[in-house]
Amino acid sequence: MNNPKAASLHRFKPVQIIGVASGHGAQDRGCASGPEVLCEGGLAAQLAGRGMDVHWRAMLQPQAGDELSVVSAICTKLAGQVSAVIKEGGFPLVLGGDHSCAIGTWKGVAQTLSTTEPIGLIWIDAHMDAHTVHTSPSGALHGMPLACLLGHGAPELTGIGGGVSLDPRRVCLIGVRSFEAGEEALLAALGVRIFHMDEVAERGLDAVMRDALRIAQTGTVGFGITIDLDALDPDETPAVGSPVAGGIRQAALLEALMLLGAHPALLAIELVEYNPSHDNQTGILPFVTELVVTLIKRHSVQSSP
Repeated sequence: MNNPKAASLHRFKPVQIIGVASGHGAQDRGCASGPEVLCEGGLAAQLAGRGMDVHWRAMLQPQAGDELSVVSAICTKLAGQVSAVIKEGGFPLVLGGDHSCAIGTWKGVAQTLSTTEPIGLIWIDAHMDAHTVHTSPSGALHGMPLACLLGHGAPELTGIGGGVSLDPRRVCLIGVRSFEAGEEALLAALGVRIFHMDEVAERGLDAVMRDALRIAQTGTVGFGITIDLDALDPDETPAVGSPVAGGIRQAALLEALMLLGAHPALLAIELVEYNPSHDNQTGILPFVTELVVTLIKRHSVQSSP
């Protein structure tokens, strides 16, 4: 533990789930129903049954408008909700929707906690999500949230949360295997560490996760983790809108995340891009339950009297 301040901030908190029922940043908007399916499927009850102190706080819905205004509005609301959870002594668990919601999640965390030190962020994804409007072939906003969080993008998005930006030296990506030259160039220029999928395969996910934790924790008030389900292998986890072959296996991810489980510097968790329209009969709920329990069960148990 490098930062005793983080330990004092997070010892330890009831989990508040915030759903973001929006797919407006994606080309396939089926992910908008993902948070509601998890809610109706009993995620909170499943987690409570595993000994966790957990409650649904909100299910944010998009308003009418063009993609930029819709994403800007819902991310602004999300940032406020995340900030409120932290100020009230809770632990935010954000369920998207498409990955553009990351702008609201991590702006909310940063504006609340990074007054003297930055936050770190571990970004697990098949994609870099670091396009700007000038480099994106599709113009889809879920391909731009990391660039926005690093201060590059539309003012309507970079200005959320008071305009605070993340420190690229404290951000890393894991599992990348689909990207374009423009976003790669931006992240390279900023100094963001990228663990491509071939490096994960060569070194092992556990070793990569240890390096990622070191990057996200060193010199920070704490760190967060955002997981796009398309980081996983679509042969095993098909319920995403942008599948990319050759991804991380579910069991391997759960094992590697045990390194972060109940970590006193863990600030928040985000899980995105579950698309029920592509789900198989087994569903994603058991895996999501195990993932959350792996990361934060002991946070919740320790928060109880």
